[in-house]
Amino acid sequence: MATLEQGGVVDQPAYMHPIAYHERTKHNFGRFAKSPGYMDWQNQPNPFRSYAGCDSLPLKFLQEDPAADYRDLYHRKNNRPQPFSMDNVAALLELSLGLSAWKSAAGNRWSLRMNPSSGNLHPTECHLILPPTSSSESGLFHYNAFTHSLELRARVPAEVWRRVIQHFGTEGFLMALTSIFWRESWKYGERAFRYCNHDVGHALAAVSFAANLQGWQVKYLNAVADEQTATLLGFDRVAWVAQEEECPELLCFVCSSEIEAVPRDLSSDIVTGFSHLSVTGKPNILSGERVSWPIIETVARATQKPATDATVIDFGPRDACREVVSSLGAARIIRQRRSALAFAGEKSLARERFFALLDRTVARNRHTPFDVELSAPSVHLMIFVHNVEGLEQGLYFFVRNPADAEPIRSLARKEFLWRQVEQGLPLYLLQTGDFRRLAARISCDQEIAGYGVFSLGMIARFRRIIRENPYRYRQLFWESGMLGQILYLEAEAHGLRGTGIGCFYDDPVHEILGLSDNSYQSLYHFTVGDPIEDRRLTTHPPYMHLQDRR
Repeated sequence: MATLEQGGVVDQPAYMHPIAYHERTKHNFGRFAKSPGYMDWQNQPNPFRSYAGCDSLPLKFLQEDPAADYRDLYHRKNNRPQPFSMDNVAALLELSLGLSAWKSAAGNRWSLRMNPSSGNLHPTECHLILPPTSSSESGLFHYNAFTHSLELRARVPAEVWRRVIQHFGTEGFLMALTSIFWRESWKYGERAFRYCNHDVGHALAAVSFAANLQGWQVKYLNAVADEQTATLLGFDRVAWVAQEEECPELLCFVCSSEIEAVPRDLSSDIVTGFSHLSVTGKPNILSGERVSWPIIETVARATQKPATDATVIDFGPRDACREVVSSLGAARIIRQRRSALAFAGEKSLARERFFALLDRTVARNRHTPFDVELSAPSVHLMIFVHNVEGLEQGLYFFVRNPADAEPIRSLARKEFLWRQVEQGLPLYLLQTGDFRRLAARISCDQEIAGYGVFSLGMIARFRRIIRENPYRYRQLFWESGMLGQILYLEAEAHGLRGTGIGCFYDDPVHEILGLSDNSYQSLYHFTVGDPIEDRRLTTHPPYMHLQDRR
């Protein structure tokens, strides 16, 4: 019988595959997860996917950003729904998945995007099924971020599109996110599957924020099977290069924010209609040579989502958001988001702003980005407070779902205080003290985790969720990535900068809390502080290579 390490099928319950993968890909003080061990620059994957042989539809750039202010990133009331025109779709893509800048140094040049990615490798791709417009017929498109264009992979007959609109009962369009695991495994080896799913969450939140600025909402179609999404995207009719395939992650419906409810499934006649479409376009080759990581192939198969019952997620009544003001507009915050490389350690954050920042991570009905409705909140925040005005240095815990409060407390160290810091805010002081060195130590000895305003680890309800539904393993990382995107934007709004940290010592993190089994697991780290700008780098406009189109 083949083993998990060999990438074969193991005669054991399905949920054991993601759990075994997670255990195997943990970093510990004496051992890192398996990776190439060196940088094979000659075979670094192309960060941009394109489909040769497709008609390409160049998209317009925003001549003026939406006037929405910082608070309108999250609220819906001030963002009036816009028509589903190609120009408005282009604006959504520009502000979510498009380029944000080019950087150069010592003769090298690389691009940055609105959505962050582990190692800036960008394994996430976007495909759209759009309605007919005055400038285009209905079709299946791939978004090419490098050229800011849509590649027409299939024409959608009017009758098939009518079925889509009849099913959802309102105007809108479909959007799918996919992953190319090789883009991450080239650098990170076996742990890459984790990072790919972080990036899906970042991209999903980025799309939700940008859609809100158009007066639209994004709803996750949680009943749809990955196989059905693959059929819609024509992936069963694509000649893929081995290791460079795109794996369907999720399918969403984008509609007006004024719509109260939409179906979360697809009818069989819609899927059948797309199965008959003639799909064109040959995916570009990303690397000259590729390395197979069988464990990633195994966990990807084991966590494929089957068709399930449609579910509407109700986050329940929540108190109004804590409101603070930022001098920056919503689009400005999105465009200037960057990952800090180092912190000066000089700035602090006011207590009320810190509380407001945490409050943004609480899932609320009709508030972006969590009203895409992935699931009930499963991820909580273990926080090292280093430099927040009016708050003691120490270890804190932010409970994002009250249902987990008692289970976590019963598993944690008995000596913790669990003192609520502020009425109405589920933030608890566990232990006072200077945790800067420990925060850096557990984040793979990266100083940036210890010398900012605060850093945190995302602690997810784990074993029970995966035992019940193995595909939820991916979704836990999506939720973590969505939290990361909020933290990135919040940092910018408050005059700071954030950095997502995928490298951390897993079990030593759990030991800090006193967790001795896998009921809860750490999935992602993040840190916020005042950045030190690298003066060796030169910043260039995001689409300087397309100046003629600008």
